[in-house]
Amino acid sequence: MGVKACQVRMCCFLIFSNMVKNIEAVWFSIDRPGNIGRDKRDMTIKSNKLQSGAESITERTSHTRILAVPKDSRSLDTLQLGRLELSFRDWVERTTRGDVRRSRKRILLIFMLIRYTGAKLNEVLALDPFQDIDFDRHMIILGNPAAGRDRTKREVQISEALAEEIQTALAEPAFQKSLSNLFNVDPGHVRRKFYERAAACGFPKALGAPDAVRKSRAVELMQSNMPLPAVQRILGHSTPNLTSSYVTFSDDDIRVVTRHFMEKESLRKTSARNIFFGKIRAIRRGDIQAMVELTTIGGDLIATVITKDSLSRLGLKEGTLISAEVKAPWVVLFKGEGEPDTSADNRFRGIIYRILSGAVNTEYVVRIADGTELCSLVTSESSRRLDLHVNDPVWAVFSSFSVVLHVD
Repeated sequence: MGVKACQVRMCCFLIFSNMVKNIEAVWFSIDRPGNIGRDKRDMTIKSNKLQSGAESITERTSHTRILAVPKDSRSLDTLQLGRLELSFRDWVERTTRGDVRRSRKRILLIFMLIRYTGAKLNEVLALDPFQDIDFDRHMIILGNPAAGRDRTKREVQISEALAEEIQTALAEPAFQKSLSNLFNVDPGHVRRKFYERAAACGFPKALGAPDAVRKSRAVELMQSNMPLPAVQRILGHSTPNLTSSYVTFSDDDIRVVTRHFMEKESLRKTSARNIFFGKIRAIRRGDIQAMVELTTIGGDLIATVITKDSLSRLGLKEGTLISAEVKAPWVVLFKGEGEPDTSADNRFRGIIYRILSGAVNTEYVVRIADGTELCSLVTSESSRRLDLHVNDPVWAVFSSFSVVLHVD
C-alpha cells in the first residue's frame, strides 16, 4: 500500500512539474478550448509574469496558489456545490408522490453526473445509464460521436460511493420503468430545475446552470491539486501546447492518479460521524492561541482553538478547505427543542438516530440537518438520567477546545 501511494504521488509530482508553465492555458481552455491561439499574446505575457516569479513559485507546494482565475469569473466553490447538492436531495425527498419523486430523482442523477464528471449537459442527456456506466470500474463513458466529427468517447472516473448510489437507484424497478427514454429529457426543463435549486440556495441562477456547474467542477479539481492533465482529460480537452507536456504519461497513469483523487475527495466529503467538512471563514489570532471558524457544507459554524504554532504548521488561512473532528466523549447532549444555556461554542440541533446501550457506556448517534451524524458516548448512568429515545429532539454541543483540524 505504501509503495502504491508513493507511485501515485510521484506521478502527480512529475505531471505537475511539467505543467507549471502551462497553467494559464488550462484555465482558458476550460470554457474556450478554441481560443488558445487567439489568446496567445495574452498568455505569453502571463507566462512571462509566471517566469519572473519563478523563485516564489518554487517555494510553494500547491499549484492552486499560482492558478490565475480571472477576477470576473464566477463559479461555485466546494461548499456552495455541496449546498446545491443538498438542495437537490431535499427536493427529491420532499414529495410523497412516487411518479414525481422518480422524475425528480432523474434530475438529481443528471446533476450528480455533471457535478462530479464535469460533463456537458448534452453529454449526460445522451447517456444510456444501463450501458454507459461501468459499475465495476466506477467509470462513466461520455461522448456522443453523433454530435459532431470532433466528439470522441472518453472515460471519466467517479468515486465508488457515487457509483453505488447510481447503481442502487437504477436497480429500483419503478425507477427503471420511468427511464424508458433514459436521460433524454428536455434540456430547457433541466436548466429550469437547476435554476430553481440555485435560487433555493440563495445563489444567482446563472451560477446554477449546467455549464456553470461544469466550470465550477473544473476549478474545484484544480484547486484540490489534481494534476492539470488529469483535469483536462476529465473535461475532454486536448490542446497541442499541453499534449507535449504529458505525452510520456499513459492513459493508465492518468487514470490511476484520477482514481486516487476521486476516492480521496469522496472520503473527505462523506458525512462520516463526528467529522465536518468546510471552509475557514475567519481566523482570530491571540498571543498564544488562535480561534479558527469554519463554515460547513450545511451552513453551520464550527469554532476551534489551536495554537499559533499549529496554525502556521498547517498553513491555514481564510478560504482553506479543511475537516474538523470531535471525539465522541466530548459531545454533550441536551434533551429537548429549546437551545440549551451553555458556554459551549458549537451547538447543533438534531434527532436521536440510533442508540447502542452497553453495561458501562451508551452510544447515541445524533443526525443534524445536513445529514452529518454526531456520536456521543456517555456512561450508562447518565443515559438513564437523560431518558432519550430514537427520534427524540436533542442538542449536541461541544467546546471549541475539543475540535481537531485535519488538512489533506
